[in-house]
Amino acid sequence: MRAVGQRDEDRVTDPTIKCPKCAAAMEKGYIADLAEGVVLQSAWTRGVPKPRRVIGGIRWNREENIAIITFRCESCGYLESYAARP
Repeated sequence: MRAVGQRDEDRVTDPTIKCPKCAAAMEKGYIADLAEGVVLQSAWTRGVPKPRRVIGGIRWNREENIAIITFRCESCGYLESYAARP
């Protein structure tokens, strides 16, 4: 199954990365964070979330985040995520 609007040439499959559940190839991607009118890539942040009292949400520092890369098994759909610095 292919994501809406995804073309075959946009797929990034690494045949060396195998699914730990069924040993099929894993496809590299990301998990989209849907915010008010904006789509962002999810990120890992050290520590405990601290709420923002007045406007809601949590306090966030852009410089202290690491983008999350997610691999999806083409066969069983298993997801495995990593927050590795480039």
